[in-house]
Amino acid sequence: MSKPDPQIEARARARLAADEARMASGSTERITGARRTSQSLGQAWAQFWRHPSPWLIGGFLVGAVAYRSGVRDFAWTELIVPVALLVFFPVIEWVIHVVVLHWRPRKLGGVPVDSLLSRKHREHHSDPRVIPLVFIPWQVELWVLPSYVVVALLAFPSQAAGATFLVTVGALMFGYEWVHFLVHSDYKPRTRGFRSVWRNHRLHHYKNEHYWFTVTSAGTADRLFGTCPDAADVATSPTVRRLHAHEEGRLS
Repeated sequence: MSKPDPQIEARARARLAADEARMASGSTERITGARRTSQSLGQAWAQFWRHPSPWLIGGFLVGAVAYRSGVRDFAWTELIVPVALLVFFPVIEWVIHVVVLHWRPRKLGGVPVDSLLSRKHREHHSDPRVIPLVFIPWQVELWVLPSYVVVALLAFPSQAAGATFLVTVGALMFGYEWVHFLVHSDYKPRTRGFRSVWRNHRLHHYKNEHYWFTVTSAGTADRLFGTCPDAADVATSPTVRRLHAHEEGRLS
């Protein structure tokens, strides 16, 4: 690993200190609302529901549970899908984060290729304190959620298995949105487990964007793929707040 540049490290410490000072100042931003020195879990939960994504995914989850409740068939084999999704979710999360969210803008046949998800994620990195950018864009959910319904209807051998798949996907998506939001909120970690998740994601945003890609867990898929180094051995990236900044000139 490369040796940390003292100047870059100093800028990073100043940037982090400024962010923490702003969080503690109680000042107000145009989007994020009033800053708090501390936020209770109840206050965070109330703030969470002020954004469209939780309502869309929450509605999807409620509908999926109602649908599954109406299907009376049950076979133990249908539990294979939710168990597999739960086990492999850190890997799925890692792959989506690396391949989709950190997509490098490029031209294919002279046409710029850059999805809404990757653009919004770059905005999210530019200021991790802007809460609306924490969530999956609602425009994406309007086609992703119906796509899951199509998969449930066509890809499973029974209605019950498809319905169980929908409940699992809805629960995992809702859990992801809640944990990601909570990490970026003013809620302070109070448990060892959440503190690990909080620190893991904070390193990704403030230390180096090339590591620590899992969001809802720490030391899982990142260890598997070699992206969970000792933070002290990693140089602070100069582009952690401007992803793929060196690509901009080639696409203009």
